[in-house]
Amino acid sequence: MNHSARMAEAGIVLPPVATPAGAYIPAIRHGGLVSTSGQLPFIDGALQATGIVGSTVTPEAAADYARTAALNAVAAAAQAAGGIDHIASVVRVVGYVASSPDFGGQPAVMNGASNLMTEIFGEAGKHVRSAVGVAALPMGAPVEVEIMVALR
Repeated sequence: MNHSARMAEAGIVLPPVATPAGAYIPAIRHGGLVSTSGQLPFIDGALQATGIVGSTVTPEAAADYARTAALNAVAAAAQAAGGIDHIASVVRVVGYVASSPDFGGQPAVMNGASNLMTEIFGEAGKHVRSAVGVAALPMGAPVEVEIMVALR
């Protein structure tokens, strides 16, 4: 089953690629790879939430936001690749979690992004990952996700 068919079966629709908020592009293709810029949990141009995980944002809500940010990253990667079915596999996922000083659950938050990768890409969605706690993110977002994919 190709990626677009798997997405259709799961009811997953790629959103429009967000317009960059600075001097960068959403994704870049270099040889057989596409890397994305960090993506925030925007839906229809609106940031889903602001706050700090472990303080004003629950880990469960943050995992949902990580899923949204990851979907935005997949959309950017697919656009640079020439379509979702031109992506062979997910290589790397990096997630930044705006965290309270005592919060150590970044890996569980980033499972929201990682689980989406296997929903869309199946076995080809398995990847290496970093889940990094940070003091703050752009626009007060609770999470930011970037991905690297390999092309067919």
